[in-house]
Amino acid sequence: MAEAKSRQAWNHTSAILAMLANVHRDAKKTRAYRPADFHPHRRTEKPTITKVGISVLKQVFVDRQPGG
Repeated sequence: MAEAKSRQAWNHTSAILAMLANVHRDAKKTRAYRPADFHPHRRTEKPTITKVGISVLKQVFVDRQPGG
């Protein structure tokens, strides 16, 4: 219950911080801030993308035998 109250308070605080930061930013040099940029409870992990060669697509779509 205490964590929910903390999250609620940070939802409010991070929205205000994002608004203040956007008011004072240079729109030509930086992107707009989002409340998630200031929220300590939100995770900002990016998904991992694995690069593979075109041969994988060939294996999946071309070499696959029908009915197999």
